[in-house]
Amino acid sequence: MSKIILTGDRPTGKLHVGHYVGSLKERVKLQNSGVYDEIYIMIADAQALTDNAEHPEKVRQNIMQVALDYEKSTIFIQSMIPELTELTFYYMNLVTVSRVQRNPTVKSEIKMRNFEASIPVGFFCYPISQAADITAFKATDVPAGED
Repeated sequence: MSKIILTGDRPTGKLHVGHYVGSLKERVKLQNSGVYDEIYIMIADAQALTDNAEHPEKVRQNIMQVALDYEKSTIFIQSMIPELTELTFYYMNLVTVSRVQRNPTVKSEIKMRNFEASIPVGFFCYPISQAADITAFKATDVPAGED
């Protein structure tokens, strides 16, 4: 069975030292380990719009900045793969609202962004989009946060 990594970045700004310490250093180690058959780096521009909808130009301008920081990996832009949106739509019919509301990351992000009174549906459903991304690429490893 192939070992496949899928990970990504939201293009909301240039990558910086915090990204390096938080994830990039580990990604470089993984891509050079020889353990993985494929490594996919997603530039999650569609996901970035979930809390940057009022500034889509910011997201668009930062796509190239994020892409330039990788090598030895397949880089793709999330919004350019329509099948990911389609799969997300189908998955949304399998997941209940209460299930998403129990997600610890969703809960903390809602508080952090003061979305309690008015949660954008796209933001609320981003974990479902993440599941679609992972299964579409048959990822066996997903280096990410706790969610």
